[in-house]
Amino acid sequence: MRPNGRHTAGTSQLSALRVWAMGLLLLSAVAISPAPVRAAPSQAATATTHVYLLRGVLNIFSLGLDTIGARLQAQGIPVTVANFVSWSSLADEAATAYKAGRLKTIILVGHSSGATALPDMIAKLNQLGVPVKLAIGLDSVFKTKLSTGAERYINIYIGDGPGEPVRAAAGLRGRLDNVDVRGSGLGHISIDKNEAIQRRVIAEIDAAIARSRAPAAPVAEPGAPAGPRPARSAAAVPARN
Repeated sequence: MRPNGRHTAGTSQLSALRVWAMGLLLLSAVAISPAPVRAAPSQAATATTHVYLLRGVLNIFSLGLDTIGARLQAQGIPVTVANFVSWSSLADEAATAYKAGRLKTIILVGHSSGATALPDMIAKLNQLGVPVKLAIGLDSVFKTKLSTGAERYINIYIGDGPGEPVRAAAGLRGRLDNVDVRGSGLGHISIDKNEAIQRRVIAEIDAAIARSRAPAAPVAEPGAPAGPRPARSAAAVPARN
């Protein structure tokens, strides 16, 4: 027997209600289940960390570093944003805090001439017996050689622009990564302001702070005899052509 129109309508409404109820249950399950969240650095780790951000020439073309600094401060990470010409006095400041026990993790970020100054700042800190956990350069504008290292040094540069890869000197200890972002549409003035670059910089900093619980590699005091070299030293990553 063919069902009448009233019965058919009732069946359709019941089916729609069942679909709606199942959808509501699925949405509830998604809302209740925990979403994967990237772990933020612990308060104890951030309290003994300091990030130094070095702007380039004229102090007006590296304002993306101010944005990065503000985001790090929102995570509770202390920062200093300054022009690259201050690198030597900032190294003295960091060394004093490190030797007083107020600082355990030192991270450096620079753009343009600020990136070019990073190897000099690292060398001075190493001479003062202070390790550098991480250094990130954004489009260093002059040929730069890294003779004494941070635990990790990341040089992000535009290979078909003014940026240059960082060269590793013989006997460099630490990891050096040259990352060529040519063809990405980035420019020398915009690289520090690019959202993807800023996210990567902050992610690398967060990861370095998370690793800071491990003991830092010892840094020889000036004039001290060199200790035995590790069995395997990380080599520089060649720039992508």
